[in-house]
Amino acid sequence: MPIPAAKFADKTMGLANGINGSMKKKRSSNNLKKLFTNAFRSTGVKSIFKSKPKPKPPAEVVRRVRCLLEAVDSLHNNVDVDPKQMQELDSLLHDMKAILYGSNECEPAPEACSQLTQEFFRENTLRLIILCLPKLNLEARKDATRIVANLQRRPVNSRLIASDYLEANTDLMDHLVTGYDDASLALHYGAMLRECIRHQVVARSVLKSKHMKQFFDYMQIPEFDVAADATATFKELMTRHKSTVSEFLVENYDWFFTEFNAKLLESANYITRRQAIKLLGDILLDRSNSAVMTRYVGSKDNLRILMNLLREASKNIQLDAFHVFKLFVANRNKPTDIVNIIVVNRSKLLRFFASFRIDKEHYLFAEDEQFEADKAQVVKEIAELEAKGPLFSAELHKFPGTPTASGELQKLSASPTASGELFKSPTALSKQLT
Repeated sequence: MPIPAAKFADKTMGLANGINGSMKKKRSSNNLKKLFTNAFRSTGVKSIFKSKPKPKPPAEVVRRVRCLLEAVDSLHNNVDVDPKQMQELDSLLHDMKAILYGSNECEPAPEACSQLTQEFFRENTLRLIILCLPKLNLEARKDATRIVANLQRRPVNSRLIASDYLEANTDLMDHLVTGYDDASLALHYGAMLRECIRHQVVARSVLKSKHMKQFFDYMQIPEFDVAADATATFKELMTRHKSTVSEFLVENYDWFFTEFNAKLLESANYITRRQAIKLLGDILLDRSNSAVMTRYVGSKDNLRILMNLLREASKNIQLDAFHVFKLFVANRNKPTDIVNIIVVNRSKLLRFFASFRIDKEHYLFAEDEQFEADKAQVVKEIAELEAKGPLFSAELHKFPGTPTASGELQKLSASPTASGELFKSPTALSKQLT
């Protein structure tokens, strides 16, 4: 039976639609495959599946850094460094830091650190880093500073080979100290210097160098962060290696304390005075400096400075000055000038100490108890002093005015120690100082 035209048209249309649908699905499938292939070939996706390059051995990293630094050092200041070389150098310095400090994913490997350290000090890599630091960008300077700091503490076969290298290259300290002359480099060079003087041989070299006197000027540089950094380095020099410091102070007493008093203790800058009097206490109250302390507390000029510091409005300065002033009072062999100055100013000093307090809310009971015991002993010693010979007040420094000491002090320094031979016993103060 013939198929009606309408049904034939419908079937034909349906068949055509089916064929078209099948072709569309096939084209869609082909398009998906093409898109996937193109995507897979793209750089981004390739990097997901591509294995990371194997890191260079630590010794090879150091050798390449040294090669690049030599190229940088050979250029004159007005010649630009090859950007590609600087980019590679930045990357390698970052890799060195990662080897030494580790990362979020892993801790530093001892063997890799040992290899890096040995190669670093095998040649003049440290010298090149110090000399080329001005030509590096800020991030590279930071990485270089941390690398140098880490390697000063990195032992190889239980030996700090950095100390051996620096002992043979002490001239590098000249570059680090004078780095304070450039504010843009001062903090980097200062951090390196403090780590280097952890080695006693290096500290001794700096103490004996002509640059030692420059610290008194560096600590007063107008840029606060540079002055603070120089002060931190100076304190490290004067407190870390006790036998070396004692030897230095005995040999250089006159010029050192002349500079210390005039430029630091009598500075117009409050921060400088506060840091200086605290450091002076740390120096004088150390057992190894007993001979220096004996000499210091025998000077009427030094006593005058300390009495003036007791009159400071700052309670912090007053308290740190007290810990030094009590050494003058506790000295059992006081020179005549010292005795007579204290006697002439006795009434004012006793009024001052009657209202001299520390802030009990911020300190332990034991600290407050020790302070009160020290103060009581100082008051007792002053009250019992007898003048030696006639008092010519015109020749003596009088305590200039009654200080206002009713406010609370905010800071208490650590309990001091000193040679027992200098002080009277068996008082509370002498017990603390012995």
